[in-house]
Amino acid sequence: MFPAAQMLFALSSFLRLTMGFDIGLSTKCVAVPMEMGMCHSIGYSEMRLPNLMGHTSMAEVIPKSAEWQHFAETGCHPHARTFLCSLFAPVCLDTFIHPCRSMCVAVRDSCAPLLLCHGLSWPDSLDCDRFPADEDMCLASLSKEYKHIHKELPKPICQTCPAVEEFFTQKKVLDVFCANNFAVKVKLSKKRTVSGVQEYNIECQVEFINQGLPLPYDTRNMIQQWLLMNENCTQRMTQTYRPMVYLIVGNIEEDTVLVNHIYRWQRRDSQLTLATRKWKHHKCL
Repeated sequence: MFPAAQMLFALSSFLRLTMGFDIGLSTKCVAVPMEMGMCHSIGYSEMRLPNLMGHTSMAEVIPKSAEWQHFAETGCHPHARTFLCSLFAPVCLDTFIHPCRSMCVAVRDSCAPLLLCHGLSWPDSLDCDRFPADEDMCLASLSKEYKHIHKELPKPICQTCPAVEEFFTQKKVLDVFCANNFAVKVKLSKKRTVSGVQEYNIECQVEFINQGLPLPYDTRNMIQQWLLMNENCTQRMTQTYRPMVYLIVGNIEEDTVLVNHIYRWQRRDSQLTLATRKWKHHKCL
């Protein structure tokens, strides 16, 4: 058994333990740098260099890992961060622990559509065939128990950004509500970062969601994922660092989340406020 890895990762059900390979004297343990926010709060604070991506210095690791920060934040897979950090910032133990091939496949299948949304394909450097099979010592894919506890939610899709509507009537908004099954109020702003990679502050409040659909908490998470996946929309909605408020309306059908309308919610405009207040007692035709 290899209890140190189990404790540090808090993923005891993930570890398949057989034989590892010797790290040798050419690697060293270093602190996970502050700039690698993606790999903070994952159960350990020191990593090995060179890492499993072949990076030999922090000057190389930090900018390369920053390219994946946005990807990890989208929540496209529950263990995207674990997978990426096991490669960019492998835990400092007596052996390297690779991600298992099954974990790579699970993350790739769930997250590759996000890359396609940005015109990118799954990189050769993360070819799942390069990782060990589950019977070797590695971080394994999700256990059946975990899948049972954490239900699969509908996924946002890459789509054309709806036009942001600024002029509308209460009646029109209520008609739109009738034709859709969720509305989420979103407060958006750009973060000021030192890495140069654009990040966002996203706060969500569910105005309504039809019965039988995911709970409000899950719906908030799905809209956050949609905004991170469809960054072309998010960029248009955050022209400055000043927070902006919007109402996002759309449909959750089967396995997908589709946004159909985006309304700019301005303080002086009472139409959205009135529409959301009247919605509880509104009868759709």
